[in-house]
Amino acid sequence: MKRLIDLKSFGRVEAVTSLEMDGQELKTFIHSTAEVSSQANLGEGCRIWNQAQIRERASLGKQCIIGKDVYIDRDVVIGDFVKIQNQAQLFRGAVIESGVFIGPRVCFTNDRFPRAINTDGTLKTDDDWELELTFVSYGASIGAGAVILPGIKIGSFAMIGAGAVVSKDVADHELVIGSPARHHGYVCRCGSKLQLNSKGVSWFCKNCRENYIFN
Repeated sequence: MKRLIDLKSFGRVEAVTSLEMDGQELKTFIHSTAEVSSQANLGEGCRIWNQAQIRERASLGKQCIIGKDVYIDRDVVIGDFVKIQNQAQLFRGAVIESGVFIGPRVCFTNDRFPRAINTDGTLKTDDDWELELTFVSYGASIGAGAVILPGIKIGSFAMIGAGAVVSKDVADHELVIGSPARHHGYVCRCGSKLQLNSKGVSWFCKNCRENYIFN
């Protein structure tokens, strides 16, 4: 069962809401300096830290951790158990599945051809550009300072290296590094880099002994 927290009564005061679920108490915490729209939806047990901003119609699942100075734009969708570190920016169009890690200063963009003005010199509005969705699948991790271009899909348990500029889709368990981000192997569910076996057919993890086959 998913229960959403009504934020209309929170305002700009520090708020802690306790919920009881299956005998376990879950507390939702919003720091006094955080700005959370009354139109946003938070799942139970979320923790929203200093000076974070969560805009209208943003939706967060249960037990998400939102770090200091994080910006979550309107209509962004975030699943359960997501960790978003300090100063990350998630602009409209970002869809984040459960269990995703987003490192500090990660930026999700939503306009591949940004301009402030139209060709006639008038200021652009929301009607003058096309929003592109960006999708991050279950369990993926995005390293500090990475930039995610719009229209990208990042696969389940993929790993994005720190400072990478991701300009194309990333496969499940794929490790990408650099600017632009390029393939550097695969990672296990635990996060360790996988090793190719002697026959060159499958990949294995020295840490947890799991084996994988990728097409």
